[in-house]
Order: sequence, then structure tokens, then C-alpha cells
Amino acid sequence: MSKTLIKNALAIAIAGSLSAQAFAIDAQSIRLSEGIIFTPSLKVVESYNDNFRAVNKNSESSWITTLEPTFQLNADGRKSAYQLKYIASSDTFHSSHKDNNVDHHLTGDAGFEFNSRNRLVLSAGYHQVEDTAADNRNSTFKTENDKYNSKDVGGVYTFGAEAARTQIEFAANYEELRYDNNKRYAPTGPRINSEKERDTTALRSTVFYEVAPKTKVLLEGRYTDYEYQNRNFSRDKLDSKNKGVLVGVTWDATAKTSGTFKVGRERKSFDSSDYNSKSTGMWEAGVTWAPLTYSTFDLSTRQGFDEGDDGASSIKTQHTRLGWKHYWLDHVYSEASYARTDQKYQDVKREDNTDNYGLSLTYEARRWLDLGVGYTYTDKASDIKDERYTRNIFAFTVNASL
Repeated sequence: MSKTLIKNALAIAIAGSLSAQAFAIDAQSIRLSEGIIFTPSLKVVESYNDNFRAVNKNSESSWITTLEPTFQLNADGRKSAYQLKYIASSDTFHSSHKDNNVDHHLTGDAGFEFNSRNRLVLSAGYHQVEDTAADNRNSTFKTENDKYNSKDVGGVYTFGAEAARTQIEFAANYEELRYDNNKRYAPTGPRINSEKERDTTALRSTVFYEVAPKTKVLLEGRYTDYEYQNRNFSRDKLDSKNKGVLVGVTWDATAKTSGTFKVGRERKSFDSSDYNSKSTGMWEAGVTWAPLTYSTFDLSTRQGFDEGDDGASSIKTQHTRLGWKHYWLDHVYSEASYARTDQKYQDVKREDNTDNYGLSLTYEARRWLDLGVGYTYTDKASDIKDERYTRNIFAFTVNASL
């Protein structure tokens, strides 16, 4: 699936940041009452996709019009902040109207600072998505869209003053993933994609210790429990528990860079004896380097286990992305990116390698209006011939607000 399933509710910033909105444009808010503001915005994208099903053969192309309004409510108290956001993303396929769809995303966040040493951030979300890309779809149903919804709730509790040498975070998240496809594998068989339905419970604990101004080392432990819901495929074989331990460092605005780097080990244990436990080196990193005030480089990379698909018990995934944003003029900037994803399917003979290239140019025409053009190219290689594909997407984007 090419759209993200999992919303990382545990990575929300501390309570004070909930009142900020990461608009590329300088959106104007409407004050509804004391402490409550409403911020609407609209993104319009006209794109051409020459392989919107992401298939090896019999590809379909189309011009696609995307309308994406966002409505956001923010409320601030003396030591609390709240945010409610709704995004609707409507895709109109001009060459395939049966694929027209609307995605819905509703999220809510609340942050509390009880005192200088105790802070809590809560988060919840509901996402309903339809996806035409068939990256992980059964080959028999390459023309059937993925239709799924996810519900999640989570929170992060932080103990320790921001100026203190030591802080501790405790985090928890629960998510349900369900598919809405009606087509079945056989006339009386289960619905397609129903074998992927699962409940996920994740726990995390992190200790931060300051070793220099704006620099902290960390020790982190993780536990994730996956419970599959459809027993028609014996998916209980994939019920599993992931445990991970990482050490790392995080720093802020030091020598023109900021970021976090973690490295450790992850182990995946299955409830069923049909699969052996697996372990791998694990890392996560995100670094921003700004050699000039108008030029920024971003590097992110991770390695770890993802959930299995197409007969695999799990997928060992390594993903790296490098991006560059550069202002050529006061209101004109370009963005270039390259991403590489390597996936090794466990307990089956399959390995996928995907390269993504992106280039865009944006003109900040007004405080409330951005205009952009962009191009992305995807090249996926695989041991399975039917899983290989290439794709070109050309897009013109308008971002507007009040």
C-alpha cells in the first residue's frame, strides 16, 4: 500500500506546540472566541499519473484532480492546548471514474503541563482511505482498490523539567486496522485484504540525559504486540511481539545541525511455533543540516521489521531518504529528494528494492497562496516479476488559505 497506514501518535511534540500549524503558507486564522481559533486551508492538485495502479503490465494512466480542504480548531488554556483537525482528500480520475474516492482524516490532540516536571500529550485519530496503488495486493486483484480504515489512541507522559539534566518519557499507543473491501477470494470465501486486519498495542520508555548544552544521550525500550483478527487464513500464525532496545543521541541547533540518531537491536517472536523468532540490527535517524540560511538538507533512515505480507512472516525493511530545499529567490524555492527502500521478505524467497526521485519548484505568490510544479519517478525492482513497475507523476499544486 502506498499510503501510510500508521499515524505515529507517539511522536507529537509537547503541549505548547499543539497551537502551531505547519502550513507552508502563512495561514490566517479566525478567532471564534477567547482562546479558540479556526484555520481553514485548501490544496488543489492537478496531476498526471502514468501507472496509478503501480503494476508491471497493463498499466493505466489518468489525469487526477485532487481537492484537499483542511479545517483546524485550536484552543489554548493557561497550561493546556487542544487541537482538532479534519482533512478530506478527494481524487477524481478523469480516465477511470470508478476509481474516484474521498479519504477522511480526523485527529485530535491535547497537551497538559501540570507543573514544570510533569507533562502529558494525548492523541486520537480516525482515517478512512482508498488506495489505487497495488504494491502489496494479491496479483488476482490488481485492479481492486485497497479500502481500509484505522483508529488509534495514544499518549506520551514526560517527567522532568525541560531545563533538568534528565527526563523520562513513557508512551503508549493502540491501533485497529480494518479493511472495507467487499469483493471475496471465492464466492463463499473471506473478503480480500481481511487477512491483514489487526490490532496493535505499542509501549515505549525513553530516558534522556544531557551531556552538553542542547545535546542529550538516550536509552529506549520498545514493546509492540500484533494480534490478527481473521482466522480464515490461519493468520493467528502471525500474532507476534516485537521487542527493541536502542541507544542514541539527540541534539538541537548545534553547529548548524539538529537531529536524533538511535541504534540497537529488535527481536520478533511469534505466538505460533510455525515461525521461528527473528532478530535484526535496528536504527532510526533524522538529521537536518543548514549550511546556509536559505539552504537545508534533511536525511532520514531506519531499519527494522515491518509486518508480513504475501506469505511472508515479516519484512525486514531499510529505508533512507535525502532531501534538499533551497531558496533561489526570496519567494521561490526548489525541493529535490531521493529515497531508497529495501525489503527482504522473511520465510519466502522475495526481495524488493524501490527508488523514488522527486523534484519540485514552489513560488510563494502571496502570504496566503503558494503555487508549485513537481515531478516524481518511482522504479521498483523485485524477485517477483509481477511486483516490478515504474511510474511517472507530473503535478501542479495550489495551496491557499485565508
